[in-house]
Amino acid sequence: MNKRAVAAGAAVLAMALSVTACGGDSGGSGDKNTIKLVAADYGDKKSNASKIYWDSVVKDFEKQNKDIKVEVQVINWNDIDKQVKTMIQSGNVPDLLQTGGYADKVADDLLYKADEVLSPKTRENLIPSFAEAGEVDGTQYGIPWVSSTRVLFYNKKVFKEAGIKNPPKTWDELAEAAEKIKKSKAADTPYALPLGPEEAQGESMMWQLGNGGGYTDGGGKYTIDSKANVDTFKWLQDNLVKPGLTYSNPATTDRKTAFADFAAGKAGMLNGHPSLIQMAKEGKVDYGVTTIPGKDGPLKSTLGVADWMMAFKDGGKQKQIKKFLDFVYSKKMLKFDEMYNFMPVTKDALETMQSSGKHKDLQPFFDELENAKFYPLGDPSWDVVSAEIKKTGGKAAKEDPKKVLGDLQKKAQEAAAANTK
Repeated sequence: MNKRAVAAGAAVLAMALSVTACGGDSGGSGDKNTIKLVAADYGDKKSNASKIYWDSVVKDFEKQNKDIKVEVQVINWNDIDKQVKTMIQSGNVPDLLQTGGYADKVADDLLYKADEVLSPKTRENLIPSFAEAGEVDGTQYGIPWVSSTRVLFYNKKVFKEAGIKNPPKTWDELAEAAEKIKKSKAADTPYALPLGPEEAQGESMMWQLGNGGGYTDGGGKYTIDSKANVDTFKWLQDNLVKPGLTYSNPATTDRKTAFADFAAGKAGMLNGHPSLIQMAKEGKVDYGVTTIPGKDGPLKSTLGVADWMMAFKDGGKQKQIKKFLDFVYSKKMLKFDEMYNFMPVTKDALETMQSSGKHKDLQPFFDELENAKFYPLGDPSWDVVSAEIKKTGGKAAKEDPKKVLGDLQKKAQEAAAANTK
């Protein structure tokens, strides 16, 4: 496994532990039967919904497991990674962490393997595509928590005014539809293409998948400047950007702007995730959804995104962690998914949501779950590479894509090399 400075990380951690430890374990709580969970806050400050959810889960768990206590700390998304890093460096390592990424923790050899903290029944209940996305070199460490997939949203009223009978299935059909929207002036922006720093890596990957491209090859090596990816951006330039069928400068346009434009009836179509459903409804937009168009037909695999649960082995609380995770993943996932309108990561929650009749709007997203494709999450260099794509990747839609993607490829190779030392 390519581990990022494992020896150095272990040395730093050992030094921190020697300062803070007093004989017993220093991870989580000093009490062997107390688990410390650090979790991301998905709600706003008013609702405090994430904290309320976890407090309810812990209360029910402790009723059934009187010998185990769970301490929960909920931290907002802007601060959680920084605070967790400080915890690890100071020796105050949590037992469980729920956040957006796991690969750096694997690289520093801090985590239990998934099969060490999940029963076979719980592991079998995970949707396979998301469980596999939690693997590093064939071994699962990241346990999926919530998920999301992407589809193409389109404004039915705009399509009708522009004389478009059916949603596009190919790139050429999408460009043709965008041209009709422009000529009819049915919407300000025919296709909303957000390649700004908020999520350039996501929009780019959805288009690259449509041309057989992506960020890595089958062996995990970066292929950012592949011919398929370069050709994808050339197509975007020639067929959407230059003809004025999208934003004048996609590289400075964020997803939140594109979503807001669609919800206001100003954009004809765009790629979106489930949160756009409620925004469209609030904006009274009569919308439709379909599989994202590819170069020659609808995508067979769309972009999948997940957040993760992981278990730290420093505290030596494998048995207690396993009991808690089995409880949460078998009985409490549906409530969290429904609370935030997330896609489930467990088979039973998916089956319940599909059969309940309450989530018909989400069915197109459910259909995409099994075949979702992910960023190279198991590579500890991905965080660095993703940040670089966010900064400059969108420029490939206006500037020379071969040069823009070539520069990113070089940085990706440097980041990957740094993680093998």
